Amino acid sequence: MPRVRQPRSARGVYGISVASELTGIDPQTLRLYERRGLLTPARSPGGTRRYSDDDVDRLHQISEHVAQGVNLAGIAQILHLQRRNSELESDNSELKSENARLRSEQPAT
Repeated sequence: MPRVRQPRSARGVYGISVASELTGIDPQTLRLYERRGLLTPARSPGGTRRYSDDDVDRLHQISEHVAQGVNLAGIAQILHLQRRNSELESDNSELKSENARLRSEQPAT
């Protein structure tokens, strides 16, 4: 079965030490964020965490929320709502495109 190619930004390429260096977040804290479900880095065949550019962006976002005093449960909720909002915006765009297509196919009256 052919592998689905992920966008470059979603491919896990950084080990935990590099992700830590890029974000300024201690590796233990990165592990905690994973346990709390704030992000899920890819894993190598040997089980090593591999962080993507998207993961690094998410970690910067998490750091901003922590700096503002938001607890991890609150951050999880914020991230969930942001993801859901993006999904709804995408669905809305698809529906608008489909609606426009259907209107253009209707015969003029």
